[in-house]
Amino acid sequence: MYQFSGKLKMFSFALIILGALSIAYSFYTAPSTVEEAKEIIASKASHGDGHGDTSHDAKKDDHKTKETHSEEAKGHDNDKKAEHKEGNEEGRGHDSDKKTEHKEGSDESHDTKKQEHKVDTHAAVDTHGGDHDAAHDEHVFHQMQNRPWSAVYVALLFFLGITLLVLAFYAAQRVAQAGWSIVLFRVMEAITANLVPVSIIMLVMIALTASHANHLFDWMTPGKVDPDSDNYDAIIAGKSLWLNVPGWVIRSVIYLLIWNAYRWFIRRNSIKEDTANDGNKTYKRNYNVSVIFLFLFMLTESMSVWDWIMGLDPHWFSTLFGWYVLATFLVSALTVIAFVTIYLRHKGYLPKVNDSHIHDLAKYMFAFSIFWTYLWFAQFMLIWYADIPEETTYFLLRFTEYKTLFLSMLVMNFVFPILLLINSDFKSRPWFVIIGGLVILAGHYVDLFIMIMPGTVGGSWSFGIPEIGATMFFLGIFIYTVFSAFAKADPVPKGNPFLKESEQFHYYNIEHHSGEENHH
Repeated sequence: MYQFSGKLKMFSFALIILGALSIAYSFYTAPSTVEEAKEIIASKASHGDGHGDTSHDAKKDDHKTKETHSEEAKGHDNDKKAEHKEGNEEGRGHDSDKKTEHKEGSDESHDTKKQEHKVDTHAAVDTHGGDHDAAHDEHVFHQMQNRPWSAVYVALLFFLGITLLVLAFYAAQRVAQAGWSIVLFRVMEAITANLVPVSIIMLVMIALTASHANHLFDWMTPGKVDPDSDNYDAIIAGKSLWLNVPGWVIRSVIYLLIWNAYRWFIRRNSIKEDTANDGNKTYKRNYNVSVIFLFLFMLTESMSVWDWIMGLDPHWFSTLFGWYVLATFLVSALTVIAFVTIYLRHKGYLPKVNDSHIHDLAKYMFAFSIFWTYLWFAQFMLIWYADIPEETTYFLLRFTEYKTLFLSMLVMNFVFPILLLINSDFKSRPWFVIIGGLVILAGHYVDLFIMIMPGTVGGSWSFGIPEIGATMFFLGIFIYTVFSAFAKADPVPKGNPFLKESEQFHYYNIEHHSGEENHH
């Protein structure tokens, strides 16, 4: 039996504490008023920070507009003066009384027109500029307030998505009655233990969001569906049957309940299999429930993606988006399974796992990296080719404001896995799998980051304490829950009828390198 080491436990606690402190600090330093936000923007602009300069640029443009109006007014005054001077020169032949009378009348008329023009011009400019500045400053203020929320949300969804897809992959192995993966079942079950804490935190996030504690979802802004409101949005109003707070909350709770119910059931019955002597009745029950779960999973995964990610950009939609996000989380989930397996095998707690099992996990990592690329290209190419403004705006914002991350994501999620994992021998070498996996995880975190941040913080993004702290926090929770769960059950699922096949699994085209391997 595995014993959760004290060092690893302390490491997980340290990550949780440091992450929590970082998150608290990011909320504490977020601006609480529009004036504070303007000061932060000005400070960043003075230091040449490329992000968050939108307000500063807008003010510069508005200032230029005011200068232009002022110059036009001055030009108009000069023209009037010139016309007046010519009129005086032409009238020099008149007697002095008429001349004086004409001059006083002209000056009075000219001064009146001049004052009226100045008042009208400056009043229009000040009113328009003031309203625009106020609205823009408030918009940027909400974006800056959203940053710590968004950092937590990205990390939360990343770990929730990985845990959920491990559960779905595990269910798929049961339904397919796969023989090779049985010795990995306890690893996958332990990873899915993380579903409970992240689901609880997700429920808290849902409650806070629904109560308007943050401004992550623009469609939740009051007045968006009210035609009499200044905030009215016809597109959001047209989607109000789906995009409404009560429905969003209820659906979110249902998703989490279904996923956690299956995880609780399958974990309990999987352990029962070890001692059950009922003619495989427990095994068959687990199979049947897994079939039902996979059906529900395919529905709830896509719907949750619509609610939790695509809903951040309510004017945009893609019928491929649910599959695309599934591919992102699936590649990451397979990578995490490989990492935990390699670690526990190295420590000697998975005696039945050999190089062929690692090789198959790496094959899945490679294959689903290609699958992710296919879905990314299919979505991007069709939107680019159709060139419909309502669709292209999604990628336009990401390519202009997040260009470096956008391009690096493609390299990390496609080019690097192809070059590293295409070699069959490399797939069975733990160190190559770890190196490739680290890049894959980083790439798909960036992918999720780019999905969420543009709709919540716009161009006011950066990568710092909030993002690192949130990742550390959820990583600490992950380590603690996973290895605690693994220590509570036998690492070998002895009651599974396909265990012998898994123990003898050997991929014909690789040579086993490690002396730790077991006999096949």
